[in-house]
Amino acid sequence: MRISGGGARGIVLVVPKGDLTRPATDGMRQAVFSSLGARVADARFLDLFAGSGAYGLEALSRGAAGGVFVEQGAKAAACVRQNIVAVCKSLGRPPTGLSVVQADARLVPLGAESTVPDLVFIDPPYEIIGDIAPALFARLTEVLHAKPDAIVVFEMPGEIELMPPGWTVLKRLGKGARQPTVAFFRRQSP
Repeated sequence: MRISGGGARGIVLVVPKGDLTRPATDGMRQAVFSSLGARVADARFLDLFAGSGAYGLEALSRGAAGGVFVEQGAKAAACVRQNIVAVCKSLGRPPTGLSVVQADARLVPLGAESTVPDLVFIDPPYEIIGDIAPALFARLTEVLHAKPDAIVVFEMPGEIELMPPGWTVLKRLGKGARQPTVAFFRRQSP
């Protein structure tokens, strides 16, 4: 798995061994970032269920200012840290403005409004999406109140349809049951 675009294009990402992590495919990430376009430049991101950190690191490679990676597994969090070093080295920048939080993505608190993300990437284990999505979107409604234009990018299998109250699906990439898809959500205007 590699960074698919931006200044660190081609950098190989370390992925945790075993089947506990299902990394986002290069093609899916490329499609996501093509859709996001200029929104990525100077954005702050939150990468929940980070795994290898591929979504956040792809954003960094394409000009994001920084962000937070949240990963509960110790091995995966170690991979994210290793990948941050590799991507930052390729970009010729220090890893300032980036942090890895080893915690349950559903419970992670966020700090001051200055760190409220512009982009939120969510790529959870598919089998728990039905259980976690309502609480995640409720938490994101609180967290993102200061940034109503923030975009939530949620990867899920094609057979799942999420319609969280107060949120609008802007776009969906991919199709087919048991195939990865990505939905772009934004909070509805009050």
